[in-house]
Amino acid sequence: MALTPSSMLPLGTKAPDFALPEPLSQSTRTRDELTGDGGLLVMFICNHCPYVKHIRDELIRLGRDAAAQGVGVVAISANDAEHYPDDAPEKMAEEARRYGYPFPYLYDADQSVARAYQAACTPDFFLFDAAHALYYRGRLDGATPGNDEANDGRDLRAALTAMLGGKAPPEPQQPSMGCNIKWRAVA
Repeated sequence: MALTPSSMLPLGTKAPDFALPEPLSQSTRTRDELTGDGGLLVMFICNHCPYVKHIRDELIRLGRDAAAQGVGVVAISANDAEHYPDDAPEKMAEEARRYGYPFPYLYDADQSVARAYQAACTPDFFLFDAAHALYYRGRLDGATPGNDEANDGRDLRAALTAMLGGKAPPEPQQPSMGCNIKWRAVA
């Protein structure tokens, strides 16, 4: 595992479109279908990352809370499943079922969506407003494996509240830190 920060895509960037399979439902889900009246939260996660496991319960709470406020939520795994079989689509479906993910968990097999979002790590968060303009990118909160900071989603929750309240994006925005996305070897 290589500790990697978010790339910090520029605020205002338009959310790249996507149509990706959801292993649990075996259906294809799209950006526009998943966007709520209040916007869209895109989370790049994976099954095996200790940083994602550490915050899993808060991701579930945040997913429910954001949806209740009209913000669509989606998780995407882009890891190379050939070399990281714990992140394979069938394992993703097991993960979503086991933990009762209240959001779709999609698989980006060719990694084109992760590249379009400039996702760098798991977890990596991108909050877009209803017009698909990037409002927040960065960390959930300061909690990581090995520290005692509260795992309460305070940074991302504050951004969500500000966005829905029509306020300017919070500054500074701290990058998320986690495992690097497991990119496929380029042939």
